[in-house]
Amino acid sequence: MKNINIKILGILTFLFILAGCEREGIDPITNVEPGQDEGAPEINIKYPQQGTVIKEVSEFSDITIDLEVEDDIELQEIVVLMDGEVVATFTEFTDYRIALKTVNVEGLAMGEHTVTVRATDMEGKETVKTTTFSKEPPYTPVFENEIFYMPFDKDFMELIGLQTPEQIGNPGFSDDAKEGTGAYKGAADSYLSIPLPELGDEFSIAFWYKLDPSVERAGILTATDDADLNQGFRLFRESQGNQDTQTIKLNMGIGEDTAWNDGGKISSVEPEWTHITFTVSPTGTAIYFNGVLERATVLNNVTIDWTGVENLVIGSGLNFNGWGHNSDPSLIDELRIFDAALTAEEVNTMVNPPSEDISLHLPFDGNFNEQVTGRSINVVGSPGFTEDAKVGSNAYAGAEGAYLTFPSQNLLSEEFSATFWYKVDSSPDRAGIISISAVNPDGANKNNLTKGFQLFREGSADSQRIKASIGTGASNSWNDGGLIDATAGEWVHIGFVITENKSRIYINGELATEAAVPGGVDWTGADLVSVMSGAPRFVEWNHLSDQSYIDDLRFYRVALTEEEIEADMNN
Repeated sequence: MKNINIKILGILTFLFILAGCEREGIDPITNVEPGQDEGAPEINIKYPQQGTVIKEVSEFSDITIDLEVEDDIELQEIVVLMDGEVVATFTEFTDYRIALKTVNVEGLAMGEHTVTVRATDMEGKETVKTTTFSKEPPYTPVFENEIFYMPFDKDFMELIGLQTPEQIGNPGFSDDAKEGTGAYKGAADSYLSIPLPELGDEFSIAFWYKLDPSVERAGILTATDDADLNQGFRLFRESQGNQDTQTIKLNMGIGEDTAWNDGGKISSVEPEWTHITFTVSPTGTAIYFNGVLERATVLNNVTIDWTGVENLVIGSGLNFNGWGHNSDPSLIDELRIFDAALTAEEVNTMVNPPSEDISLHLPFDGNFNEQVTGRSINVVGSPGFTEDAKVGSNAYAGAEGAYLTFPSQNLLSEEFSATFWYKVDSSPDRAGIISISAVNPDGANKNNLTKGFQLFREGSADSQRIKASIGTGASNSWNDGGLIDATAGEWVHIGFVITENKSRIYINGELATEAAVPGGVDWTGADLVSVMSGAPRFVEWNHLSDQSYIDDLRFYRVALTEEEIEADMNN
């Protein structure tokens, strides 16, 4: 009886509290009339966004489209298309005003892709939104005519054709890499075999090589069909009776015979990394060590015979072992193949970049390839190219909503310089040119001028001022730069320099303005570079995409002098 009374008392207490809540102004759930249908659905494609670049090793992969659709009254249908093909249709919604949907699409190939979302409400009002993105391999060729690249960074994958070689025996990796995180390390009875890209009458192969003299002779790179030497090629090494050196030699098959290049010698006493390049054309062959020609041969319209040659063998003389040119225990790094016979200048430039102080070079010769380290460049919107170039064959041509971004890693130091050629388009009247900025904690639409720098322009249809803000940590320093004639339609050379306590802006090799930078630049959090726009981090004052031309952009790890700025301009 006591328990029953306690239960009754509890129920009465609950009812009393509920009634009190209503008296306190907390309303119970009530029906709300839908009202007038005033607008079409609103679509937000959360992923992929416009300009998204997906870096993938796999030729085909999956992607998940993430979207949000909202209507003021009620949704009727949502249709999702990938590259014009319907991949999902939704007609039932838990919340009839807001739909959060994901769509998984399989078999996404390399290249440009378009996601289209079409939403319709109960009154028949329709909204269509489209976003364009791209899927790219993890590596973009750095050099012209480059068709094959193996960095050996603890992985054997070839990054242009996206192929993985067959491993015979136990080839491995060494931490003693020339570049990156690893190098190929040979072993006894071990090598790699990978399909050889299609090559014609001209080709070149380049790589870094560190000799292991524990064997007297070995095959380095071979591409053969059998043991008669009349097809393909063989690059190998042998001591030739001299225990202090090894000779790197080339043999190639020309059908019924062979052709030789006796190459040159490298030390086997204190082995060092040596860059080796060999080129083949109908008029001759050449072997280079560290960018310097060792030996050239002359051929009289003789071409290599590729009959039956299918694979490239790395680290051994497969089908070329009659003279003991077996597996090579040496190190190989940064293996590249070109479908052209490189010139001596091209070989030297590959091995010895123009300046050790240069950290980035974008020549814009019909592509966005970065020439110093092969840095991946993210392309936002649809920038283009113009044949009206100052240097080379093309220049970057800006477009509305278009710009480039990439990480600032390995580009920043106490001293910094940037140089480029610039042909201004003064409409719109202001734009970002180069920004290395940090995120503003106060919001995405606010500028954070205390970190990194922002180089931009603003003015009128007649003249534009090139100026900069340099972040010093707690504040920023302004450099008011100088004016350029916006009506002349001429290329202008711009140099921007940050020292330990100053900034300088040069126009056509002459100092425009020098400004104090107390304590130097503060790079904290400035991890993103934007080129030809202030977006996405320098947007508060509308310094957005620049529709001007820019050419031959270079970053340096040092503060260039006026003489060096002039030399950069004249070169």
